Amino acid sequence: MQIILTQDVDNLGRAGDIVKVRPGYARNYLLPRGLALVATRGNLAQVEHHRRAIAREQAKIRAELEAKAKQLEGVSVSIARKAGQEDKLFGSVTNKDIAEALAAQNIEIDRKYIQLAEPIRTTGTFEVPVRFSQDIEVPLKVNVVGV
Repeated sequence: MQIILTQDVDNLGRAGDIVKVRPGYARNYLLPRGLALVATRGNLAQVEHHRRAIAREQAKIRAELEAKAKQLEGVSVSIARKAGQEDKLFGSVTNKDIAEALAAQNIEIDRKYIQLAEPIRTTGTFEVPVRFSQDIEVPLKVNVVGV
């Protein structure tokens, strides 16, 4: 099934691209979320108009994300958790906890941008990537302190 992407989709393509995907992926994921349009004759004829509209929207979104990335440069977050022997935490620190700590510093970041491979379970200082898009990524210093 051919579709026209309206937003960037990881491992698939950029906004405005015409790609071929499986019908179930398009029907159940891409189309309901507004990430794509079905590549009908009418939509293919309007793809150039869509590309210009998508480019304007993407430029606006990109400017907002770059502003947030610039705001995050050099920022560090300190999170206190109860720790036991060998500096192991009772529980863990997740991307939600990091987003809440940033919100306490008046920096609003959606937690889906915080790329934590697995929850942090020990005390120490960690570099956590905050990935806004495929090419906008900022390292965030997270200091987990045992209480």
